[in-house]
Amino acid sequence: MKRRENLLRLKRFRADELKRRNATLEVMSAEVERKLADLEEAVAREKQRANGSDLGRVAFPSFLRAMDARRENLKATLKDIGREQAQACLELEKASEELRALELAAEQEVRRVAETRLRRSRLRLDELALSRQLRKQALRQI
Repeated sequence: MKRRENLLRLKRFRADELKRRNATLEVMSAEVERKLADLEEAVAREKQRANGSDLGRVAFPSFLRAMDARRENLKATLKDIGREQAQACLELEKASEELRALELAAEQEVRRVAETRLRRSRLRLDELALSRQLRKQALRQI
């Protein structure tokens, strides 16, 4: 019984850990998406500024190349996070199934123990009733 409780605790911990990991990955994904949106806004602002001056028109293509490289890096990061999220979801699903199976087994064990106790209690009561009945019959015969 102690072994099963420890195993249950371990499986619960593993499932909770995977849930936290999924939540962290979702936050990371949202952060990268926000950075991508900020990057697009920055490019649009700089484009407007560049049109206003000669120096801006000369420097803007370099800025744009740097922002394109940053955008590609952010997209690659987002793709990596997506893969990691998919893997973490699969692991969480597997851990949850294992936990459910173990919890079901624990519930069945508790139910079996309760049924065994009830059966023993009924047997004792039946024995007491039978012995009482036999005593009554013995007293009537005297």
